[in-house]
Amino acid sequence: MEYAKLGSSDLNVSRVCLGSMTWGRQNNQQDADQQIEFALNQGVNFIDTAELYAIPPTPDTYGKTESIIGDWFSRNSNRRQEMVLATKIAGSGLPWIREGGPINGEAIIQSVDASLKRLQTDYIDLYQLHWPNRTTPHFGKHWPGHVTFSDDNGKEQTSQMLEILQALSECIKAGKIRHCGLSDDTPWGISTYLKLAQQHDLPKMVSIQNEFSLLCLKDWPYLIEQCIQEEVAYLPWSPLATGVLTGKYANGARPKGSRWSIPQRHGLLRDTDNTHNAVAQYVAIAAELNITPAQLALAWCNQVDGVTSSIIGATSVAQLKEDIDAFDITLDQAALDKIGAVIKQFPVPY
Repeated sequence: MEYAKLGSSDLNVSRVCLGSMTWGRQNNQQDADQQIEFALNQGVNFIDTAELYAIPPTPDTYGKTESIIGDWFSRNSNRRQEMVLATKIAGSGLPWIREGGPINGEAIIQSVDASLKRLQTDYIDLYQLHWPNRTTPHFGKHWPGHVTFSDDNGKEQTSQMLEILQALSECIKAGKIRHCGLSDDTPWGISTYLKLAQQHDLPKMVSIQNEFSLLCLKDWPYLIEQCIQEEVAYLPWSPLATGVLTGKYANGARPKGSRWSIPQRHGLLRDTDNTHNAVAQYVAIAAELNITPAQLALAWCNQVDGVTSSIIGATSVAQLKEDIDAFDITLDQAALDKIGAVIKQFPVPY
C-alpha cells in the first residue's frame, strides 16, 4: 500500500480510503467488521464516514454508520491509533438533522460531540463539512443554468464561514478534532476558507472530497490545480460513479441489493445514454487489459495528478478486495490514450 500526505496536515493516509456509507443500510455490523479488518490488513489506514450515513439518508438510518464504527472501536480500542478517521457534519436541507438548518458554530460544536459519542472515540482526525450552506454545482448541477451564483450574498457566506472556522478552532483546541476539511465545495469555497484562516489565525482546511471519476471530471484541471498549489488533499468520492463504471447496470440491469436498486435522494441522475455508451467502451478496454472495469476506473483515478486518496465503497469483502487490488495496477500510456479517447468522446455524460 502506498501513502500520501493529507494536504498540509501531519497525517499520512493510504491511497485507498475505505468509504462506509452502505453500513447500516446495505451492510450490517458483521459486514462492516469484516471490511474494516480486511482493509486494515491490506494497509488501508484511512476511513471516511458521516453523521448523515447510511445512504440513502433517512431519519431511521441517521448516525447508524458512525455507530457501527463505534461498535468496532469499542471492541478494538487498541487499534484506534492505526486509523485516520474522517467524518462529516451534514449541511442544510434535511428536516431530521437540526431541523434542516445550515451549518453554523453551534451546529459544529453539537455535531462533533454527537459524532464522538457514536464513534466511541476521544478524537476525530479529519472533520469535514459535508456540503456548503450555499448551493454548489454538484450532484448533477454542473450544467449552465442549474446554479445562479449571483443570487448568493458573498459577504454573508463569508461571515458564516468565519463562524464555522472559529467553532472548528474551538474543537481543535479542545482536542476533539485534529484537522478540518471540505466536501462538495468549489475553488471559491477553498479560497475563502484559506483566506479567512490566514487572516484570523484559524485552522486551515487540509482536504476536500468531491465527486470525481471517468464520468465526472468537472474538477479537472482548475480545482485540482488549486489543491496542489495550496496543499489541500484532493479526495475523490464515488470514483466508480455509484457503481455504473463496473458495467453492472448495462442494458437496464438492476442487480438485487445494488445501489441503483434502491430509491436515491437525487434520483438516478447518472443513468443516461451517454453514460452507458461511455461505460461500454471502458468495459472493452478493461477486457483488453485483463482487468475488471472497476479496476480500470480506480487505477485511472489513482494515477491522476493531484489525487491524494480515492474513497471506495463496497458491499462485500470480495468487492473490496477487487477494488483495493486496483491500486497495485499501473496503466501504461497506451491504455491511458485509449481511455483519453473515450473521455474526449464523452466528457460530460451526465
